[in-house]
Amino acid sequence: MFNDLFRNMADALREWLTGLGISDGVTGALMGGIGILSVLIFVLLNVIYLIYLERKVSAFIQLRLGPNRVGPRGLFQTVMDAIKLLVKEDIIPKAVDKWVFVGAAAIVFMPIVMTLAVIPWGEGLAPANLNIGVLYFISISSIGTIAFLMAGWGSNNKWSLIGGMRTVAQMISYEIPLAFSILGVVMMVGSFNLTDIAEAQDKVWFIIPQIVAFIIFFIAGTAELNRAPFDMPEAEQELVAGVFTEYTGMRWAMFFLAEYAGMISLSALGATLFLGGYAAPFGLTFIPGYIWLVVKIYFFILMFMWVRWTFPRIRVDHLMAFSWKILIPVSLGNVVLTGLGIYLYRVWGG
Repeated sequence: MFNDLFRNMADALREWLTGLGISDGVTGALMGGIGILSVLIFVLLNVIYLIYLERKVSAFIQLRLGPNRVGPRGLFQTVMDAIKLLVKEDIIPKAVDKWVFVGAAAIVFMPIVMTLAVIPWGEGLAPANLNIGVLYFISISSIGTIAFLMAGWGSNNKWSLIGGMRTVAQMISYEIPLAFSILGVVMMVGSFNLTDIAEAQDKVWFIIPQIVAFIIFFIAGTAELNRAPFDMPEAEQELVAGVFTEYTGMRWAMFFLAEYAGMISLSALGATLFLGGYAAPFGLTFIPGYIWLVVKIYFFILMFMWVRWTFPRIRVDHLMAFSWKILIPVSLGNVVLTGLGIYLYRVWGG
């Protein structure tokens, strides 16, 4: 019953819209818009909690208490911080390129929400079930690079510009091994459709045959999110605050929210590619698939948080060398071995 809850609600809403005399094309567009809105609400609610969760995780690792004053166990701390940011003065320095400066804060969040549209949250619960879902995800997520470059260039600040340029170099470099790590899974399934990839893991999750790809995906994903130890765009020890130096109030908060929304988005992709997506482990099918997907997403998120508060930031030249000299060759090797394994399976095992 619970597995089909949202699908039944969607079917009922579609029938109601059709009963009003609305054409199939308009009905489909409205249903797509409602699906995207639902994903947006999910992201925003989870981002609020994730900020609190990260503070608690960091406090646990550092033997501190973390937020514990505002609300029970400090649960309302993030809400108070959001109110504080909303009432802060929005300062736009005189020498900035205003439209580029302002536009960067607006653009940084949109691509992340768009990527979640192709994630299958359950059987028949993909807001946009595209046959090229993997390519769509990689392409749309790359747009975020432009927002960071705009922020660095538009700020008219040398520290911001260096941070922006670092972002471009880092994200482009790590997108290559990230894409190659995904390619191994795509080769095994023979489809770019994320629903097909999730359903292909009914017997074994791809984290087992593609463990190397999983490790590369996680490392490259951490760099794509600009999180420590790969937070070169900010690097406060060197660049004051990097691309964020000139931003205040809610404009600064948009970049902050984008990081956590991106963590949800990349974790959802990783859970779909390597952990079976919405598939229930150990035959526990009485729990809805979308619940299992959220659990797997939070598994990835907790790993990202653990890495951030465990490892120190590495030097920028070491960061770039690690991608080009280690991750890319290893990811290419994984693609070759995957292709060889598929060929041998077809010859001898198929």
